[in-house]
Amino acid sequence: MPMSTRVFLTSSPSIFHRHCNYRCVVPSSSKPSLPERGKKQFRRLVVVAAAMADSLPRSTVLVTGAGGRTGQIVYKKLKERADQYVAKGLVRTEESKEKIGAGDDVFIGDIRDAESIIPAFQGIDALVILTSAVPKMKPGFDPSKGGRPEFYYEDGAYPEQVDWIGQKNQIDAAKSAGVKQIVLVGSMGGTNPNNPLNSLGNGNILIWKRKAEQYLSESEIPYTIIRAGGLQDKEGGIRELLVGKDDDLLQTETRTIARADVAEVCIQALQYEEAKFKAFDLASKPEGSGTPTKDFKALFSQISTRF
Repeated sequence: MPMSTRVFLTSSPSIFHRHCNYRCVVPSSSKPSLPERGKKQFRRLVVVAAAMADSLPRSTVLVTGAGGRTGQIVYKKLKERADQYVAKGLVRTEESKEKIGAGDDVFIGDIRDAESIIPAFQGIDALVILTSAVPKMKPGFDPSKGGRPEFYYEDGAYPEQVDWIGQKNQIDAAKSAGVKQIVLVGSMGGTNPNNPLNSLGNGNILIWKRKAEQYLSESEIPYTIIRAGGLQDKEGGIRELLVGKDDDLLQTETRTIARADVAEVCIQALQYEEAKFKAFDLASKPEGSGTPTKDFKALFSQISTRF
């Protein structure tokens, strides 16, 4: 069961249905009805147990890159599960902070500047890294004339600076803060140095991402490395998810995945021991093919690769 699950002894399984993280166990000796005295004692037990459930500590999770398209989804999902998590975010600009409508729980910092991100890491239990360098298309491209567009990275925002140094700074800050787990979202394709993504802007983005993943795997911090396929802005929770290793999924027709599904896997990875010290590729079957994934413990249990 998830790490956050608590077990209560009760004669009424419906009592704790509003606590989605709690499982009730009915004693074999319990009876459908109780004497009046027993009912009063039972009601007192329910009140005490419910109060205990509400007072259990929540896990504080920092999402970096919270202003990005996938980061926003993870941050929102955590906020929606306020009974389990305290969500915090890290963004680079005031504009990004305003975009997600955040208050004091979102910090502004530059991951390339190790000192600037320290405040965001104070008191957190887990970290979800969703930062990435983003190539931009050079102006003047006309698709009607054929050819391929050219890309570039802004000065100071190359993959080496963002996906390597920036992620290393985050891992170091998390280690200093004593986090219990880091979930790092990367990309499939890193086993091939000649992957077309590496040629964009001459940035070698997958090579630098892989270097950061290696650093995390050697950090002694419990980690989950998710190498996502092509990201799509589609509804999540309606497809069968697939895990793989060493880019084997790139040899199939299932190379893409909805951002919402990646976000859900990030959060589910925080709940299961089976997700720790694991690295895997992630994609999904086409909508309508297969059975939508609901059992994430089983999904993580399929994975045996540590890097």
